[in-house]
Amino acid sequence: MPRHSKLDIILENLVIESVAAEGKAIAHTPEGQVVFVGFAVPGDVVDVRLIRKKKAWMEGSIIRLVKPSEMRLEPFCEHFGVCGGCRWQPLPYEIQLAAKQRQVYDQLTRIGHLKVPVFSPILGSEKTVAYRNKLEYSASDKRWMTREEIDAGAPAEPGLGFHVGKFFDKVLDIRHCHLQPEPTNAIRLFIKRWCLEHGVTFYNIRENYGQLRNMFIRTTDAGAVMLIVCFGEDFPEREALLDAVAEAFPQISSLYYVLNGKKNDTIGDLECILFRGEEAIYEQMEGLRFKIGPKSFYQTNTGQAYNLYKVARGFAALTGSETVYDLYTGTGTIAQFVSAGAARVIGIEYVPEAIEDAKVNAAGNGITNCEFFAGDMKDILTADFITEHGRPDVVIVDPPRAGMHPDVVKTILEAAPRRIVYVSCNPATQARDMEMMSGQYEITAVQPVDMFPHTFHVENVCRLDRIQQE
Repeated sequence: MPRHSKLDIILENLVIESVAAEGKAIAHTPEGQVVFVGFAVPGDVVDVRLIRKKKAWMEGSIIRLVKPSEMRLEPFCEHFGVCGGCRWQPLPYEIQLAAKQRQVYDQLTRIGHLKVPVFSPILGSEKTVAYRNKLEYSASDKRWMTREEIDAGAPAEPGLGFHVGKFFDKVLDIRHCHLQPEPTNAIRLFIKRWCLEHGVTFYNIRENYGQLRNMFIRTTDAGAVMLIVCFGEDFPEREALLDAVAEAFPQISSLYYVLNGKKNDTIGDLECILFRGEEAIYEQMEGLRFKIGPKSFYQTNTGQAYNLYKVARGFAALTGSETVYDLYTGTGTIAQFVSAGAARVIGIEYVPEAIEDAKVNAAGNGITNCEFFAGDMKDILTADFITEHGRPDVVIVDPPRAGMHPDVVKTILEAAPRRIVYVSCNPATQARDMEMMSGQYEITAVQPVDMFPHTFHVENVCRLDRIQQE
């Protein structure tokens, strides 16, 4: 039965039944109402404080683990439960994979109302920790504190870490993150300590002032490191800080800084100033070398990116005579990965710097049958563009989480390629887009790929073939 207090409702002894979407788990009240619970494992018995109550469902957070599930694992990260990431740490990896497989199937069939004839088992990641090649950390003049820390009178010190949950202005100070290999943690801790010792101010997110704002660290499998430090304003100690980081970490092969006075942390429209080292780092895949600059898009799980691209290439089923359009091409990785099997590949991407990297990559790899164009997809991919550059036989799309603009879908349908390979980091918007194509195309293969262990995110690749008109 619920226990009421002035501020909340607590549901006692709920039994967690299954894993749901977006990293939540499902329980039911004795009256049969659905309760979504975060950080829970099937089989757990928990007391839950409600944080949201609707007619058809409720959402709550665990305040007491009455009886842990037999399958529950001990979280490996000290920040688990406060940091918003890696919330599936207590779930065995095979359970995570099964949940993601089911998530993809449900979204394709329930959101897209699509027939899914061939659905391959999800490809798990060989690495389940230290698998990311890029992380961003944010600075805050007042770190996020737990209720226990506040009650204990802990000081409101600056922090350098991750945003907490859905709070844009709350930053959890991170001591050790397991997502990226070293020297990531060491670099972050060094910068924090140096700034505190030398009076460098940390960013105030609400008021938009402060010197140390955020930082990006990129790594490669070969051990190269790129560091991009973003400052809210310039200050006399800035050069000394960067010198100190470079001296302490000689493995940093590319060191940039950015001056950002905007009210958001994006750097796509800002100048990245090379302070020391090389202008880029490089990743290799099947003999191809890819340049990665400070603004480049590159799949953040390098090992799984290779598996993802192999799936896309296999679904494209190229014979050597096709014209391929690679939409949302990024730095041209998929375009170049499939180029040996095609006659021509045309890549389109919104970010101009990424397209410049794509051109450099193609030239460096000796690839001569790829062309790249920069601009908004819905503005570039038009009937006139297709008339000028040739109708595609195969279209590969890898859009951002929001999916494709309806105008882009319309143009693809008018171009009527024989085959579409849809790579997606959001199966929900993928399902929506493919539903718009379902009158002319049918799904002939589906392959989920787990790029992000211990999270609810999943990548998915679908092959669509044009329906033959009788």
